[in-house]
Amino acid sequence: MSELLVAIGSYLLGSISFAVIVSRMFALPDPRSYGSNNPGATNVLRTGNKLAAALTLLGDALKGWLAVAMTWRAVPLLGLGEMHIALAALFVFLGHLFPVFYQFKGGKGVATALGLLLALDWRVGGTGAVIWLVLFALSRTSSVAALVACGATPIVAYYLRGADLRTGVILLVSLLVIWRHKDNIARLLMRSETRVGDSKSSR
Repeated sequence: MSELLVAIGSYLLGSISFAVIVSRMFALPDPRSYGSNNPGATNVLRTGNKLAAALTLLGDALKGWLAVAMTWRAVPLLGLGEMHIALAALFVFLGHLFPVFYQFKGGKGVATALGLLLALDWRVGGTGAVIWLVLFALSRTSSVAALVACGATPIVAYYLRGADLRTGVILLVSLLVIWRHKDNIARLLMRSETRVGDSKSSR
């Protein structure tokens, strides 16, 4: 029963779309209606409002961190275990990808993945964040940075933690992020992927 409650609570938290909420606060267009149609920080940035994009990134990352951190805190208080922490991480992420509040059409999960990774193991999350920042600064292409970071984090997790439950969740989350970028991968192969700041219509 406790596993079900953790999964449902984390999923509902993950279903909150900060891209949509922040865009409404700033009177910006719905992020699902332009650019990549993706409710995420990178798409919000295409409006030119850097503060709105930063708040979207922070909110999406925070909900990922919060779901895991709250469950972790409850472990000694309520007798929960590692399985509950793993479920919190997985279901807050699934909530972001398939939000019940938005017809199950969510974002690609990069910021939420970062938040839950930092909560699961700050070393793994921190490494992923550094890889993303460096590659984004060099390429100005969010998809490239996300794909490489997600490819690297399970390897880092295995090196630091071994083949434990959290490493398994990190691997699954990374694979889901890569899957959500399948259209970006196709455009990268065709050399038609746009960069942040390009004047032409971005995807």
